[in-house]
Amino acid sequence: FGVTSRESNPALGLRSIRLCLTPAGRPVFKSQIRGLLRASAVGPLRIMFPMITDIAELRAAKDMLAEAKDELRGRGEPFDDDIKVGAMIEMPAAAMIADLIAKEVDFVSVGTNDLIQYALAVDRVNEQVGYLYQPLHPAILRLVRSITQAAHDQHIPVSMCGEMAGEPLLALILLGLGLEELSMNASSIPIVKNILRESSLAEAKELVKEAFLRHTSTEIEALVKEHMAHRFPVEEE
Repeated sequence: FGVTSRESNPALGLRSIRLCLTPAGRPVFKSQIRGLLRASAVGPLRIMFPMITDIAELRAAKDMLAEAKDELRGRGEPFDDDIKVGAMIEMPAAAMIADLIAKEVDFVSVGTNDLIQYALAVDRVNEQVGYLYQPLHPAILRLVRSITQAAHDQHIPVSMCGEMAGEPLLALILLGLGLEELSMNASSIPIVKNILRESSLAEAKELVKEAFLRHTSTEIEALVKEHMAHRFPVEEE
């Protein structure tokens, strides 16, 4: 991309969609989009733009997608003209305008690793403050609830990725919050699948209702652990 300057705080600097939309980044970004469009001609594929913080960024990325489509049309190259476009909701700013973003895309995905990190101002790999990285913090649950509600209001799918999505302890909470799809590592799939198969949406919503009556992450975690231990006891060898 031709960006060589070092940043004192790169996590809050020029990266992801921000870098893609710079004059230096646009040619590479356009090339990547064209590659995705070509691949869409031979199988189902969706495009999701990461680290969106406002509607202007999202529209700029969508404009580049439209330009790439025009270029491929001009060359007579096939692609899926109805390819689905989504946005990653991983910045607190995006979470707070999720209702606006949901009107601009075909789907959204909650990126929990960065959302939790930025919302709680906690570096999750910093041993000194890592204990403050709390997926069950009331603020995080409220953010996720508002995102899922925004997606549902626009009748578009909402998914989740990140460590939170693959944590079996949180499976019912996520179901109750309205998540429709979870992305996780392979080892978590059979465990989470079993939990969801043995549960009902009504049960999950009731657990979420109880969680929102608690005021601290410690209280919520205790509630969830007690419920999951009762519903899915670990067999002693």
